[in-house]
Amino acid sequence: MTPAARTEAAIALLSAILESPGAPADALASAFFRTRRFIGAADRRWVSERVWEILRSRRRLSWWLKAEAPTPRLFVGASLLLCGTSFSALNALFSGSRFAPASFAPAERAGLRPLEGQSLDHPTMPEAVRLEIPDWLLAPLAARFGEALGPELLALAQPAPLDLRVNLLRATREEARAALFAEGLLATPTPFSPWGLRLSARTPITGGAAFRSGLVEIQDEGSQIVALLVGAAPGMRVADLCAGAGGKTLALAMTMRNQGRIVAADVSETRLQTAVRRLRRAGVHNAEPHFIRPGDKWAKRHLEKFDRVLVDAPCTGTGTWRRHPDARLRLRAADLAELLARQSVILDLAAPLVRKGGRLVYATCSLLVEENEAQVSAFLARNPGFAPLPATAAWPGGVPFATCLTASVPPGLLLTPLRHGTDGFFAALLERRQ
Repeated sequence: MTPAARTEAAIALLSAILESPGAPADALASAFFRTRRFIGAADRRWVSERVWEILRSRRRLSWWLKAEAPTPRLFVGASLLLCGTSFSALNALFSGSRFAPASFAPAERAGLRPLEGQSLDHPTMPEAVRLEIPDWLLAPLAARFGEALGPELLALAQPAPLDLRVNLLRATREEARAALFAEGLLATPTPFSPWGLRLSARTPITGGAAFRSGLVEIQDEGSQIVALLVGAAPGMRVADLCAGAGGKTLALAMTMRNQGRIVAADVSETRLQTAVRRLRRAGVHNAEPHFIRPGDKWAKRHLEKFDRVLVDAPCTGTGTWRRHPDARLRLRAADLAELLARQSVILDLAAPLVRKGGRLVYATCSLLVEENEAQVSAFLARNPGFAPLPATAAWPGGVPFATCLTASVPPGLLLTPLRHGTDGFFAALLERRQ
């Protein structure tokens, strides 16, 4: 593709994303390129990187353009200018010729010209704009990070690596690493998870033999550590509530060596169908899906039946912004209030499932205290039969990487991109004593 045609494709993809604010950007991008197979790999990469850079800098670009909702054309033009493209070169890209974006109107030209030679950041930007977050989130995130707020959010704005979890039911980590190397992929062991491999770039792997044969699964190292915290062992009965597409179910089945029983429960039948396909590919035989319907009596029939219950709760997803930069500006204060109520209900549903001496693990991919420590404290106040455990209790005798993880307020464990190179995750271990 010509540079002008790539620019036009970036505008088209960005338009598709901005016109569907409730849909994940990565899913929209996949659909976009699926219907445009004429776009080659190098051009797809350029278009994707440009659009994702715009999503990561959307508030700052809007500030420069002095508009709350600039058009996709203006976003792309401003992004190119602030990344060093000259105004004359930009006009050449927007020439209106075949496959090129239409020429700028006078008003567009007037809004863009002052950006030539500028950098994306400016000292007079409001802090929430500079940090690329909604205004209402500034106080909660500052309460979490204090003076480290800027560096932590800068880390959240960087592209994430591609983490893989080796399926020990199929291969060792070194065997999986060798299989990836045979496909031309250089993977390095993750620093904390004993099952993890990391690729420096988001390389397509789902078509390769290692993935198709179930040797590896795509899973952030932080998510792997949450699965480790569950401490699921062979022969146990485990419930994975909010199982979704089964990422943590797969990891739990692996730690159980396919022995015992896992129930993967979720309110989405579509997500569970995806989980079943993934379980089959991974060679998992001890997990069964359960679709939670309105009025479902399943929980009442399984009181105190489980050694481990994982609540991977629906949350704001603030810890996943590296992968989903579009999500940060979709989030509303009303969303947080609704999620807090749902998390509380799910925890109270999960508690009676845990047998005496068993453990409830509460986890989110959120960095907000309200969804994490405060939610756990409220649960413990309502459920005096549960007591918090330190994270290291998940590994008798301890393991080396546990000491590297940053503890938040006890009993929680907090991971962040800045401190650990993972997505943002919180987890708490709660043991049933009565």
